[in-house]
Amino acid sequence: MKIMKKYMLVCAGMAMALAFTSCKSSESAYRKMYDAAKNNQDTGLSTLTNNNNQGEETVVVAPVTERPITETTVTDNYDNVSVRQESVRVVNGSGLKNFSVVVGSFSVDANAYGLQQKLKNAGYDAQVAYSEARRMYRVVVATFDSKADAARSRNEFRSQYPDAWLLSPEIK
Repeated sequence: MKIMKKYMLVCAGMAMALAFTSCKSSESAYRKMYDAAKNNQDTGLSTLTNNNNQGEETVVVAPVTERPITETTVTDNYDNVSVRQESVRVVNGSGLKNFSVVVGSFSVDANAYGLQQKLKNAGYDAQVAYSEARRMYRVVVATFDSKADAARSRNEFRSQYPDAWLLSPEIK
């Protein structure tokens, strides 16, 4: 009885192995399809050849279709732009509005005044504000009443100052 079980188990294993190997596609069939696609790549058509069981060759041609490009207008959602609120006092400048674009933060005032002068030489009305809580000098390059205008300005300055951010000052 033991021999019979072993014999049945071996036969079942061989039958499964034969079933899995008989369904396997040959590498040459894949190679033919790859070569045909490679040859037709320049013509704009994809031609695939497949050999079926009866020895016949089937050719499938897929034309390239062109679709018109539609324009999509992307508008920024300025309500989602992050704005930092800090209590600051203007130490050098004409005053801040509701939203300001900060391009530099320094713990040493001389560094802040240096960047302010560089921005003034470039034609900007740069200001320096001091945050006592953070003990930092903030260099403000532009200040706006509207958040959307401030966000647009910040995005423009990020080409030169990648860390530019928006400040909503609590002016002292």
